[in-house]
Amino acid sequence: MSEAGWSSADHSWAETRWPGGEPSQPSGLMDLLGVAAVLLNAEGRIVLWSPQAEELYGYSAQESLGQYAAHLLVREEHWEWVIDKFAEVMETGQSWGGTFPVRCKDGSTRLVELRNMRLLNDRGDFFALGLGTDSPRLRQVERDVAFSTRLISQSPIGIAIFDTALRYLAVNPALERIHGIPAPEHLGRHYREIMKDPQFEVPEAAMRHVLETGISLVDQSTVLAHTSADPEHPHAWSVSVYRLEDTRGHVLGVAELVVDVTDRYQSALQASQARRRLALIADGSARIGTTLEVERTARELVEVIVPEFADLGTVDVLDSVLDEHRPAPGRGPARFRTLAVKAGYPTEAAQAADSSDRVTAYDADSLAARCVRTGLPILIPHADGNDLSRIARDEYAALLLARAGVHSFMAVPLTARGSVIGFLGLIRARDPRPFDKDDLAMAAELASRAAVCVDNARAHQSVRNAAETLQRSLLPTAPPTLPGLQVACRYRPAQAAYEVGGDWYDVLPLGGDRTALVVGDVMGSGIDAAAAMGRLRTATAAFADLDLDPARILGQLDSITSRLERYIATCVYAVYDPHTGVCRIANAGHLPPALVRGGERPRLLDLPNGIPLGVGGVPFETTALVFGLGDLLVLYTDGLVETRHHAIDERLEGLLRLLDTSDCTLEETCDRLLDGLRHPDDHDDVALLIARAVPLAPQPSTPSPPSSG
Repeated sequence: MSEAGWSSADHSWAETRWPGGEPSQPSGLMDLLGVAAVLLNAEGRIVLWSPQAEELYGYSAQESLGQYAAHLLVREEHWEWVIDKFAEVMETGQSWGGTFPVRCKDGSTRLVELRNMRLLNDRGDFFALGLGTDSPRLRQVERDVAFSTRLISQSPIGIAIFDTALRYLAVNPALERIHGIPAPEHLGRHYREIMKDPQFEVPEAAMRHVLETGISLVDQSTVLAHTSADPEHPHAWSVSVYRLEDTRGHVLGVAELVVDVTDRYQSALQASQARRRLALIADGSARIGTTLEVERTARELVEVIVPEFADLGTVDVLDSVLDEHRPAPGRGPARFRTLAVKAGYPTEAAQAADSSDRVTAYDADSLAARCVRTGLPILIPHADGNDLSRIARDEYAALLLARAGVHSFMAVPLTARGSVIGFLGLIRARDPRPFDKDDLAMAAELASRAAVCVDNARAHQSVRNAAETLQRSLLPTAPPTLPGLQVACRYRPAQAAYEVGGDWYDVLPLGGDRTALVVGDVMGSGIDAAAAMGRLRTATAAFADLDLDPARILGQLDSITSRLERYIATCVYAVYDPHTGVCRIANAGHLPPALVRGGERPRLLDLPNGIPLGVGGVPFETTALVFGLGDLLVLYTDGLVETRHHAIDERLEGLLRLLDTSDCTLEETCDRLLDGLRHPDDHDDVALLIARAVPLAPQPSTPSPPSSG
């Protein structure tokens, strides 16, 4: 290391002549300094005068040769000193150097940096050689060199100078520290001999490009690699490269500037990871809990997390949470049902997860059981064989995890309303990054949101099941055998919201072979709506036995509905008499029934619409309809035809098209309508009743009593 702290190779930028080669290009430094050469004989007369001397002093060779140098170039007041110094050099042979004021041809005085030395020729004659250059220009060059040297040696930025073969010519102390290699071990060696990591192929190619094109690269390449200074941890460097040329434009090599930006790189990486985590949480908020379906909510959670965050994710819920009749886990094995499994790629780790069609017991010392028992998350950044045996349900599953390369694991409890209902399991195998505390915090946030959604869906499912059970118990199990009439009925609960409503149908035998057909819809949903429907159905059956006109029956139901607080309902009530072939119908705000008659296109009945039950104050009307043999009357609730995305007229037209068929049984017609009009995500329940007029069965004759004789 030099005194200035800047180490360079022993050889010059370019040798004067390579063995067997051509002379190198001359340096431009001598031209920059403009060194003038003047030769004096022993008497002090000028015998040689260089072109640079003419440029520096202003005198031509003709004006100078043969003149006493002191008389030509020195003012009179300095003659004595100059003559003495000249005599000293010539007598002793000791060279002299310094700054001296020289008189120029134009009369001005120029400070010149001089070097005077005695020369001896082959005849024994002495001469004095004076070399001079402009002193201010020389001082500027000296300052530039000093500043450059100090700038490089004291710079915190690593600096290296390479020749055109990319061999190190010089390195500064900062680069020694960055590389962890002393400067002497750099010099003369190729770049890739020092920077051996494959990642350094990129800056090597950049330097060759700069050598060829002269186009500098500034902070263009950020390299993440290991060096001898810190072989355990990768460091990030920002590399800049520019070409070095002399004053004549000859390419000398390239300079490389290296800045260790590991802290900045890590900060940017952490910020990027934080943004991804926030984006993942935002995505989870939008995608998790879109329905009140337990399994679908669990699938939404793992689909958000995998593969962006983990290689595999599972959602396991306690069996006691899904089945209220099972006891909650104690200190013994915990029984789980897997609701969702998702892998980011085909892997044996997915086979180690439990399938949703079975309940699996985990030992009390397993991580799954500990997670739900304590309600605390578990983070294993680096999982070994012992950890895998506690992660998996059994030894075979642990073997699958090991073969899949699982190296990091998290178990996050699913906690809702203060109770742990299961856990979210996450693993990394292909992704080399271990899970950390920030990952655990993000997974806990997503698990917390999902747990509430799963618990809401579970509770809603329980309420829905109870309401559906109640509603089905209130509906007739099967249509009775009726005189002159065939009937088929269907009830379908809502699918998307897992909510039952107040839709109902009824078939009521009346006196004189007549039959009452009823379809109604209590507005609202849930157990309350189902209970209100049960009360109306019971009342309808009671009023039907009174043999009242359909309009009067709706009037009575209107009075009852008015007393059901917030509920209103729509209803169609029809009475068919097979002896007259007449059907009398009254409508309370319900969609019009459809009539299918042979040889005609199906149509909607044009009935007085009436007002819904429970509004009160408006009388209902009864319409008489000829209902001949083979005719079909279709009664339905709005859940069959109403959707959020289609106009009601369009849907009713679709209903009539589906009815425009022949040779279908009533059961087939019911299925055709439900399959053609219902969607799995429909948000309303459906009641459907189809009746067909058929001939009356002959009545058996009654034998006459024997006469008394």
